[in-house]
Amino acid sequence: MTRALILDGSLYRDVYRPDEHWRVLLGDVSADAVHLPSGGAIPPLDSYTHLIVTGSEASIVEPADWYEPAIRAVRGAAQAGLRILGSCWGHQLLALALAGPAFVRRSPTPEVGWIEVERTGRDELLADLPDRWFVFASHFDEVVEPPAPWRVLARSPRCAVQVMRWGDRPVWGVQAHPEIDPSTARVLLEGFLRYAPRHAAVVRPALTAEPRDDRTAPALVARFLGRSRGGPPC
Repeated sequence: MTRALILDGSLYRDVYRPDEHWRVLLGDVSADAVHLPSGGAIPPLDSYTHLIVTGSEASIVEPADWYEPAIRAVRGAAQAGLRILGSCWGHQLLALALAGPAFVRRSPTPEVGWIEVERTGRDELLADLPDRWFVFASHFDEVVEPPAPWRVLARSPRCAVQVMRWGDRPVWGVQAHPEIDPSTARVLLEGFLRYAPRHAAVVRPALTAEPRDDRTAPALVARFLGRSRGGPPC
């Protein structure tokens, strides 16, 4: 039976609840969530088939105590053969856990708002997506030149590693936030202005821009679950 564990890295729950967004996309799949910053204990992985590591307002290059349990969980899940998906901070955590700290850094060109992603490689996760798609992004750190066996599958004009896969294992990182729709994005961006006003110069243009969301999340999540366009397991 398919069962997912969500590792939730959110800091400001009044504006960002990624566990809830991912639960909606998982549909009828049974899912448990652990809030990492609260020190929630990560349960044994042997009762799960899928692991999702969410985004976070935290910086991957500023380690906190709660990162280490998530790193151990990612390594254990990868070794056990679970299907793993990391988004934004979770994408970066996969690189940190499975490659090392040399492969994450501050982004010289942060992305906040609606971006266009371009496919650069063929892969089952992206099989039902167009070659180019628009999605929401919000990140000030990034993965850089991940070493083998990582393979880069997509990029954007400001970020060379938008989607990656760990060799042929079912382990994927997605830098953007496919789970965030336009209304959720507005709440998040307005929250940014309150909690991180130093980023106002990049947040305000994103708030005034017209949303461009190709709603690729359902197709992406279906493939992550091992289904085709939300159908039965492949």
